[in-house]
Amino acid sequence: MGALIQVKDITKFYGPTLAVDHISFSVKEGEVFGFLGPNGAGKTTTIRMMVGLTQPSSGTAWVDGHNVTKETVEVKKTIGLVPEASNLYGELTSLENLIYQAELYGIARKERKDRALRLLEEFGLKEHQDKPFQKLSRGLKRRLTIAAALIHHPKILFLDEPTTGLDVMSARGLRKLILDSKKKGLTIFLTTHYIPEAETLCDRIAIIVQGKIRVVDTPENIRDQMKEAEVLEIGLDRTPEDLKSKLPSVDGIDKIVIDENRVRFHTRRLDQVASPIIRSLEGHGAKIKSINTLSPSLEDAFVKITGLDSELMKIDKPVKGGSES
Repeated sequence: MGALIQVKDITKFYGPTLAVDHISFSVKEGEVFGFLGPNGAGKTTTIRMMVGLTQPSSGTAWVDGHNVTKETVEVKKTIGLVPEASNLYGELTSLENLIYQAELYGIARKERKDRALRLLEEFGLKEHQDKPFQKLSRGLKRRLTIAAALIHHPKILFLDEPTTGLDVMSARGLRKLILDSKKKGLTIFLTTHYIPEAETLCDRIAIIVQGKIRVVDTPENIRDQMKEAEVLEIGLDRTPEDLKSKLPSVDGIDKIVIDENRVRFHTRRLDQVASPIIRSLEGHGAKIKSINTLSPSLEDAFVKITGLDSELMKIDKPVKGGSES
């Protein structure tokens, strides 16, 4: 399968601020390609350049063989874009919104309603077809926005932070929808700051921080960068205050992560550090409920590659626009 998207040495300045810094990558036909990074990393700016909404300061990209800086109209015909904040109309019903989008894309009048009804059925929105967009829940709004992006049968779907602000069930349903779309042969470019989402959905991931791509590879290969390390996870009945400062500086502990009542110790010398860690926890009055050894995760690899605290990745960007509430 060939590359449907090729990005070569793209840079974007906003005034003196460098938002995207000489990035290059390609996206293969039929894959889900993830752009993973914290808020402000340059993910949305990259999408905006690839779909012709903003011009690169230097470098260029090709989408389905079309130059994004010179053939913007052709690029827009071959892509579907789902921005962070919906571009649909609050007062129009679900069905009317889809028919209107079909009209904008120049789809023949006799086909518009059929396509709209088929997408409503496919996306579990048939019972909501006569509801105004503004009356839908946030999860249903996201579904309809994706359906609208597919009305003209694009080859590539761009999804910018699609599950931000959704409840757990809506986000899960949306991820299933993304995987179902991939099975039908759609190529998907997805930005996210949720590491588990990237790990679950993406065939390959580019990790981007401060406008620079740090690595492009499969989740498995990225995890393999941590293969020499091990993780000792200890479950506690409660976490003593200032636990990190009380733990001994045992040689061989690379990192300590406290997640509610679980403490994870990253180490290359599990056999040497386990006993002193347990003694120290018990000495500070912690009651140990469980002890496990874990394989390093994509989150662990992300922390190693970027030097960022993974807690930073759990901070949501504010949801834009009243229509998304």
